[in-house]
Amino acid sequence: MNFKTFKIGGVHPPENKISAGTPIEAVELPKRVMIPLSQHIGAPAAPVVKKGDKVKVGTLIGEAGGFVSVNIHSSVSGTVFAVDTIKDPAGFAVKAVIIDVDEADEWEESIIRTPELIREITATPEEIVATMKSAGIVGMGGACFPTHVKYTIPEGKKADTLIINAVECEPYLTADHRVMLERTEEIFVGVEVMKKALKIDTAVIGIEANKPDAIEKMTKAAANFPGTTVQPLMLKYPQGAEKQLIKAIRNREVPSGKLPLDVGCVVDNVGSALAIYEAVQKHKPLFERVVTVTGKKLAKPANYLVRIGIPASVLIEKSGGIPEGTAKIISGGPMMGKAAVSAEFPVTKGTSGVLLLDASEAKRHEVQNCIRCAKCVAACPMGLEPFLYEKLSEKGRWDELDALNVTDCIECGCCSYTCPSARPLLDYIRLAKANVGRIRRERAAKK
Repeated sequence: MNFKTFKIGGVHPPENKISAGTPIEAVELPKRVMIPLSQHIGAPAAPVVKKGDKVKVGTLIGEAGGFVSVNIHSSVSGTVFAVDTIKDPAGFAVKAVIIDVDEADEWEESIIRTPELIREITATPEEIVATMKSAGIVGMGGACFPTHVKYTIPEGKKADTLIINAVECEPYLTADHRVMLERTEEIFVGVEVMKKALKIDTAVIGIEANKPDAIEKMTKAAANFPGTTVQPLMLKYPQGAEKQLIKAIRNREVPSGKLPLDVGCVVDNVGSALAIYEAVQKHKPLFERVVTVTGKKLAKPANYLVRIGIPASVLIEKSGGIPEGTAKIISGGPMMGKAAVSAEFPVTKGTSGVLLLDASEAKRHEVQNCIRCAKCVAACPMGLEPFLYEKLSEKGRWDELDALNVTDCIECGCCSYTCPSARPLLDYIRLAKANVGRIRRERAAKK
């Protein structure tokens, strides 16, 4: 079997895929859900409901606030309790629609709920893109970029390859793995829908080598879908990063400041392929997703089908509760996820996992002086100099960081992971990216 990978940098953290063998399980609805109106890159959605309104599963509750924005739909039936601010995982205030759940679980009539596979695609490319927007589809690998924007190809540009990111290289997370095993055919029809939207014939599904059962099942299924192939990939983090995946699969390099489309590729997550199938073929908006709930001390690591807006605490309780000695709860995985201030944050479209770490895993080691070993440089998959970015960021030298392309950093965490001096490299790089981004926006506003 020909296993491919990217060439520059990368690390090999312990996989800890302890929930890989656990089938997807539905989660019971709580009495109340909190559905944020900003679950994506871009402008928040504007609320279109108010206190006292009745909603069904799939009812539009937030309308896209611009082109780079998406619609938000109710994941439950019930009564709007309030449109108010809540706390996101990091503790920042975000506007949300809070809904008291009824027992009817009544869905919008337009949604096709029968389990039969609908293979024939009758929608035109333009209708597919419009449905992506109306259904609120985003990239479900964590970036949450509005999908309809990605499929609105600018004049003069053209894609020739659709790459499906089924790598799931982040330690602990297994949601995509289970989706591939349990929703195989729907994924492939979703890929056909995506190919039709792009008006291309070629798609490649990249799967990392630690999922041999998914590679086998997806490869067999691909035989029934001409133009779509499965590419096994070597174990290396961050294999699932967009630019690294393009390099591994197509041996093309995306230049600094450019997008995958500039080298003829569109990259989408395997969970997004399933969501696109459901949206286009079954008229189902994106209001639920599979979430891995995991941790070495957790009583029942699992993969759950979760309605958007359900608090993470409900999932943790279903997995046996917070173990004694838990020091950190992370939204996402250990490399790129964000530490949560509490377990009450709601699941969103981008919530791939909820990870509980004990003190031994969560502890940050004492920061030592940089020893100029250059391990961070060797580990960086983007070929950057993290140690230099840290020093400049510490001193607030934002213009120099801008000139050194600090925004090329994909925040994978390889530098911090490999640093023997426990330097907070990624923390300072994130600070630098935020300030450089601010300066660029201010500069653009003056033109």
